[in-house]
Amino acid sequence: MNSLAEYSRYDAVGLADLVRRRLVSPREVFEAAIARIEYLNPILNAVVIPMFDEASRIVETDLPDGPLAGVPLLLKDFGALYKGSVCSLSSSLLQNSVADHDSTIVRLYKKAGMVVVGRSNIPNFAAAVTTESRFRGPVRNPWDLTRMAGGSSGGAAAAVAAGLVPIAHGTDAAGSIRVPASHCGVFGLKTTRGRVSVGPDLGEPAGGLGAHHALTRTVRDSAIALDVIQGYQVGDPYTAPPPQRCYFKETTRDPGTLRIAFSTKAPGGLAVDKECIRAVEDAAKLCTDLGHDLEEGAPDFDFGAMTMHFLLVHGAHWSKSIIDLAAKLNRDPYPDEIEPSVMAWAQYCATKSAIEYAEALKITHRIARQINAFFDDYDVFLCPVATSPALPLGTINTMEPDLMKYVDQMWAHMAFTAQFNCSGQPAMSIPLYWTSNGLPVGTQFVGRFGDEACLFRLAGQLERARPWKHRSPPFDATQIRPVHGSASIRPSSRGASGNGRTT
Repeated sequence: MNSLAEYSRYDAVGLADLVRRRLVSPREVFEAAIARIEYLNPILNAVVIPMFDEASRIVETDLPDGPLAGVPLLLKDFGALYKGSVCSLSSSLLQNSVADHDSTIVRLYKKAGMVVVGRSNIPNFAAAVTTESRFRGPVRNPWDLTRMAGGSSGGAAAAVAAGLVPIAHGTDAAGSIRVPASHCGVFGLKTTRGRVSVGPDLGEPAGGLGAHHALTRTVRDSAIALDVIQGYQVGDPYTAPPPQRCYFKETTRDPGTLRIAFSTKAPGGLAVDKECIRAVEDAAKLCTDLGHDLEEGAPDFDFGAMTMHFLLVHGAHWSKSIIDLAAKLNRDPYPDEIEPSVMAWAQYCATKSAIEYAEALKITHRIARQINAFFDDYDVFLCPVATSPALPLGTINTMEPDLMKYVDQMWAHMAFTAQFNCSGQPAMSIPLYWTSNGLPVGTQFVGRFGDEACLFRLAGQLERARPWKHRSPPFDATQIRPVHGSASIRPSSRGASGNGRTT
């Protein structure tokens, strides 16, 4: 790589290797990342809170010698506090809320040497399957700027797809890593319940539904990032079985012959776009060609019961957060601070009793056991991520004040993801398929509880069989070159193909 001219085509592992071998400095990597963000973010609206001054200080004075030293990282504007930085949840209610400590996950990212350069855009209170908040504005999909990037980790997915950073933190309580990964053509893994600590800020991450991890361009980046952040911390309400070896090594191991069930039928009889069906059928054929045993089948559970009780379990925790914020401010939130759909959800949860919440937990746990029992006979389940490719911006009305109308929109798009938040299993979106008009469509692979290792082995095999890292969004025709000692961006003559590379 010539003076970071190809910064955006290196993954996190590749950049860290260059820094380790002193072929580039952390300062050069940082400046290249900032240059790319400043050039492309006005188009995408993926980064909403720059943290450039703090990042500049760290690369000069306080960078640990960790496995990802010098690698730029975006934090989601939700769920990960950084001391001295704002975490706004995409609401003006919190735009001046400065953290007085680091969340555990941030502390571990810092220990690994990663450099947080900003926060990524999310929907209001992270409560939508599209990232189009009134406060921050919409994230535009790098593959088609008229379409959504997904939610709630939409800014993270768009930033990684466009090469602003090689890795971006995300959270997933109903599909919020996997759906944006699918729509933006990147790799996204939801971890096993209890794999990554949510401390010290949260006790119950959305009633056990939520999980932290990241969106990446390559499988190995996801694996090494999970190696960095995984593990039980004192006070965590859940635990996951410890890995037998580091996940980074799993990505190059042979997965063996896996028994894989697959289905293209959405729970509840919801409609599935033909492109999502084709993506699964294509992935099933690829898995068969790689020697795996496939047969049709899917977990059997009451989708209607799950959706209703999920609504309470998921929403009760941030409903309580809104109540706490109002008490702290000594006033009710203004209408422009919390969007109508979010307020309707919070008010619905506020009317429920502790007995009703306990009943909702009981039923979601029962459904979790039913889903996990399906994996007594299978190693992996293959299905769509979303029911359609990325929809045009504005299709999902996040201003809908009628809660049931709003959640019907949500479930119609994410019918394949939330059940695995209920079951607590690891699930990943892999970019193996693009439509004829150039939209990525991710394919979801779900593993047994605690078995991210199996998924990483399979993902590594699929990535080698059908690489995707060379694919770049059509507007991505830029190179970064040093100009008078700093990074700047000028147009490339190489066109949209990008000829992506990782080392």
